[in-house]
Amino acid sequence: MPRPAGAQDAGEDEAKVAKGQTTYAERCSHCHGFNMINSGAVVPDLRRFPDDKDRFFNTVKQGKNNRMPPWSDILNDDDIGAVWAYVSSQRKP
Repeated sequence: MPRPAGAQDAGEDEAKVAKGQTTYAERCSHCHGFNMINSGAVVPDLRRFPDDKDRFFNTVKQGKNNRMPPWSDILNDDDIGAVWAYVSSQRKP
């Protein structure tokens, strides 16, 4: 029996967050901290990153202030979207 659309979407969202968590651990955690926990002195606390997907994609692709390197040659849009899903799932008010 097929799952309702909402249940399917929830499963897809969970899979995307899980992929984003893996990508984050492999590519982002060395600067932004394990589970996004860092001092925030050099790099921002991503749990407090604004709910601005376009800004996030732009920053990841192009880098930021000569401190964060551009990742457009390493991460594709699906990878970045998954990291965004993970970051969004961990957001603190």
